[in-house]
Amino acid sequence: MKITLLGTGTPAPSLKRQSSGYLIEVGNDLIVMDHGPGAHHRLIESGHRAVDVSQAFISHLHYDHCMDYARLVLQRWDMGADRIPDLKVYGPTPIARMTELLFGEEGVYGPDIRARIEHESSIFVFEERGGYPPRKSPAPRVKEVHAGDVVEGNGWQVTVGNASHVQPQLECLAFRLDSPEGSLCYSGDSGGVCDEIIELARGCDMLIHMNHYLSGTEPTTSYRKACGNHRDNAEIARRAGVKTLVLTHVLAQIDQPGIREQIMREIQQEFDGQVIWGEDLMQLTLAENGLATIEDP
Repeated sequence: MKITLLGTGTPAPSLKRQSSGYLIEVGNDLIVMDHGPGAHHRLIESGHRAVDVSQAFISHLHYDHCMDYARLVLQRWDMGADRIPDLKVYGPTPIARMTELLFGEEGVYGPDIRARIEHESSIFVFEERGGYPPRKSPAPRVKEVHAGDVVEGNGWQVTVGNASHVQPQLECLAFRLDSPEGSLCYSGDSGGVCDEIIELARGCDMLIHMNHYLSGTEPTTSYRKACGNHRDNAEIARRAGVKTLVLTHVLAQIDQPGIREQIMREIQQEFDGQVIWGEDLMQLTLAENGLATIEDP
């Protein structure tokens, strides 16, 4: 199993860190988990294309986790020219409604889609790409999922859990992927010491976890519960018994020499597994012992 970190940043604009996105190569599938602004550009930089992606899992509907969802769907539809299956999409309510409002006949991209289906020049391009008119509209196969659901893939399965973030305003999910090639848990955005994340990640080879800020600098208790901190992450990784902890969703304030080393050192005082400071386009391959080999971006 290979994991590419497409976006390890926050909603804040950054040239170094795009917003949340993760690419997982497992079996014959290419899966994205979250697709925030900039993640699709990183997907292309990683050597992959929208048409290569078979499934998308969206943890929650904060824009920094789903803004490039539209780009993924439209580029996959446009370049695929009706020659590939529809994208399978899994996420929380109301992702089905959001999809309809984006790509439906009266949706945001409805006029664009109609032009690409009906105009003579677009029909020519469609045929040149291998399509046979009449062209179908994009139709992602959306399934709304909730904690406790299991999605079965070809040689892998994803178990859905709850994260601790901004409920009840948004349903916030986490995902665990198990396969013969290894196991990983992606927390989405989750804060505090979340018992549900600990149970979901128990025994995983890899936990990819939000590491938003420095412990002790949280402005409020509710902020800590929503966004967590590095000492909370150390406790989660230790109690879950994971082999590797990948730190992501990093604020610029802590992405500084000295602070990074302090965070890593203090995590390793409590958690004796592998700790990785995530970077955009970093590639992580799970070895047989469950640890990750790293290819720097």
